[in-house]
Amino acid sequence: MKTQYTKITSYEAKKGEFDKVLLLYSGGLDTSVMIKWLQDNYEVDVYAVTLNIGQIDDNLEKVKEKALKLGAKKAIIIDAQEEFANEYLTKAICANADYQGGYHLFCPLGRAIISKKIVEVAHQEGINVIAHGCTGKGNDQVRFDSYITTLDPNIKIVAPVREWSMGRSEEIEYAKKHNIPLSSHNPIYSYDENLWGCSAEGGEIEDVTKVPKLENILIMSQMVEKVTSGPTDLTIEFEKGLPVALNGQKLDLVNLIKSLFKLGSAHGIGTKIFVEDRIVGLKVRGVYEQPAAEILINAHKELEKLVSTKEENEFKTAVDNKWANLCYCAKWYEPLMKNLNAFISKQNEKVTGTVHVKLFKGNVFVTAIESKYSLVNSNMASFDNGLSFNQNVSAGFIELYGLQQKMAYMVGKE
Repeated sequence: MKTQYTKITSYEAKKGEFDKVLLLYSGGLDTSVMIKWLQDNYEVDVYAVTLNIGQIDDNLEKVKEKALKLGAKKAIIIDAQEEFANEYLTKAICANADYQGGYHLFCPLGRAIISKKIVEVAHQEGINVIAHGCTGKGNDQVRFDSYITTLDPNIKIVAPVREWSMGRSEEIEYAKKHNIPLSSHNPIYSYDENLWGCSAEGGEIEDVTKVPKLENILIMSQMVEKVTSGPTDLTIEFEKGLPVALNGQKLDLVNLIKSLFKLGSAHGIGTKIFVEDRIVGLKVRGVYEQPAAEILINAHKELEKLVSTKEENEFKTAVDNKWANLCYCAKWYEPLMKNLNAFISKQNEKVTGTVHVKLFKGNVFVTAIESKYSLVNSNMASFDNGLSFNQNVSAGFIELYGLQQKMAYMVGKE
């Protein structure tokens, strides 16, 4: 039995308190239904805002036309790809962005910049109520609500999906009833995508006892079983932790990521059937496509490991884990995040060099690394004789190194 939604927070807008609302509009099922629903249930003018942060369908003029046809008073398009790459993805790369072993955080990163830009538009348009398409069970409601009200505590929020008690199948029926066109993607799945990756939820994905039908789900990447091409070798050049060139060609970050996305998706790189712990306490499953992120994180991590000491690598791993949790858990403006970014930036000053990578059937292999900051001393590490490493001292080192372990073992036997 569905319970009636009751607003109990100070930041949720109530009917009759406003006459216009700024809607985060993706052009998908939820937000398209929302334009009609907001007009009917709140009796307000809807202003639609769509951000381009690198989604597949980059013909956002069609999205704008759709919003206007559905009754939006105004439709605004913002190209924020460069800002997204240079201000957000740079930090993700340097932090080896990885939540719970494989999720490279494209969605939470996207929510951070979307929240910032929507508040800017709200100020420009003189609107103090923002609507989004998040459910009451997901992470994004936490991100949007907390980020928006952090950036401007005077802004109120409307989240229709939390309120209207419609499931996905009911939304589809509502859309058909009101002649709201559905997207070209399979409507049983819900997609979110940007420059850094893509997620699919819904349908059999939600049931962890069922195998997701990737042939019906994937919209960017080739299934590994269907990859027929041989291995692809490439080189990625890094300067201070950031990729600056691909196969010897200098590229801005947006185009470098897009190039790797294309290369990686052809090999089925970065596709994950992934169970994660949400902020709200639920454990859920999604299907992720993140080829460029998978390649860059692997390459960056190996280069960083090469130029850093053992102590640095161990500490950096702990910092990266904390960074990923803050990013995932809607803490982009937490002061600790700023402090972690300062350390990560400093640590990455020596992460400069060229990484050789092989892509093959869903795998990323780092095959060679060149860096002037490399801590590999071939003269010492080689197994050849007559080199500069003094093997005479090794036995003495081992005697002292194992001393406490030996003593503890003997005490335990007694």
